[in-house]
Amino acid sequence: MSEATPLTVVVLAGGISHERDVSLRSGRRVADSLAERGHTVILRDPDASLLQFLDETRPDVVWPALHGASGEDGALRALLDALDIPYVGSSPDPSRLAWNKPTAKVLVSRAGLQTPRSITLPRDTFRELGATEVLARVSASLGSDLVVKPAQGGSALGVGIIDSADDLPRAVVDAYTYGEVALIEQRVRGVEVSVGILDLGEGPFALPGVEIEPRSGVYSFEARYNAGETRFFVPARLDDETSRLAGETALRIHETIGLRHISRIDLIIDEAGVPWFLEANVLPGLTETSMVPQGILATGRSLGEVYSTLSEVAIAEAAAGR
Repeated sequence: MSEATPLTVVVLAGGISHERDVSLRSGRRVADSLAERGHTVILRDPDASLLQFLDETRPDVVWPALHGASGEDGALRALLDALDIPYVGSSPDPSRLAWNKPTAKVLVSRAGLQTPRSITLPRDTFRELGATEVLARVSASLGSDLVVKPAQGGSALGVGIIDSADDLPRAVVDAYTYGEVALIEQRVRGVEVSVGILDLGEGPFALPGVEIEPRSGVYSFEARYNAGETRFFVPARLDDETSRLAGETALRIHETIGLRHISRIDLIIDEAGVPWFLEANVLPGLTETSMVPQGILATGRSLGEVYSTLSEVAIAEAAAGR
């Protein structure tokens, strides 16, 4: 399929997750980039009429620029498979594996890669066994330098970074605001790097790592999506060997989980140069401040070129599968 072949692309953005606003920004940017390449783009917010609309219009491909459960937990992707409509991004099962952070950590650990020690704490366990006793045991096991986050979700929503056991109860309660399960991890200090992975038809490869330096010291929701709140360095300020290892680690994680087309792997590089896996993103942010677009541009490619090629790859793979 050549660049001269215009496609009809439905970009899904919005949804009902806590990340709706970020999704709308990602979707608009994807839509604009594809339109610049001459494609017919329909920007669509998913609702009760979506499946019928897709079945009737039969677009060439769907771009699910949906963050949060509505786009990343695999359910929508399974329905697109049922409709036999090609889509960009990972298939349902790997999406479910990556969406659940504790599950992704188990897969990565079994592959022999480093990920911080952690305890997964469902809300029911927290209540049944008593908050005070449970958190005392957590602190005794993991220490007090911790990161607390919802076991599912993105954009740093519900994430707390604490250095005192006294702050742990509040952080766990905040995480429960965004889901029924909290993940409590030992904090690994070092350089925070995000590595985008692309497959443009010849196998997956790592983009240049993007180093993240939030001005507040914490890469919060505000630091992610408000211009000027975070300094980004592309490529990351790492020596050549550490950069190579970070890219190879991210690529192994992408393949271990079974992701495809596009993903983002978040790492911490410790003082010894060892990459530690934090999480995998099935549909990374694609806003003007997001890391994967920065990594793409650092390779000399345009966003429209990459998003168009990913659309063509998805169509070709679906046809081969049929």
